[in-house]
Amino acid sequence: MSFETRLKVRFADVDPAGIVFYPRYFEMLNAVLEDWFADMGADFATMHLKRRIGVPTVKLECEFMAPGLLGDELSVTVRPTRIGRSSCNIEYGITGGGVDRIRASAVLVCMDLDRQKAVEWPQDIRERIEALLAN
Repeated sequence: MSFETRLKVRFADVDPAGIVFYPRYFEMLNAVLEDWFADMGADFATMHLKRRIGVPTVKLECEFMAPGLLGDELSVTVRPTRIGRSSCNIEYGITGGGVDRIRASAVLVCMDLDRQKAVEWPQDIRERIEALLAN
């Protein structure tokens, strides 16, 4: 089961040719990841400021399949594919106008922000991710 949201390619996202400047895609993926966690009831403000845990990306592989253009409406999906003790594998997809723009896979790690070390997923977050894997 995946989380899906929509984004519009804005002027700040593109280079002088009107094509999405590739680092902006990574910012988009991170924003959607933040929305996905919030949708699961684990918003970043609470996770980072109160619970003192973060979810840094430790591995990211990306295939750019077609350019995004200024004004495009993009559909972005996030889908977990595996959860470990402290890690989670996810897949991203970005499409626009029925065309695949990007496919990416990432590994996130649950991290204690104070100790700067990987820790087990909190049970409530683990259960939400596992429920998505089961579907």
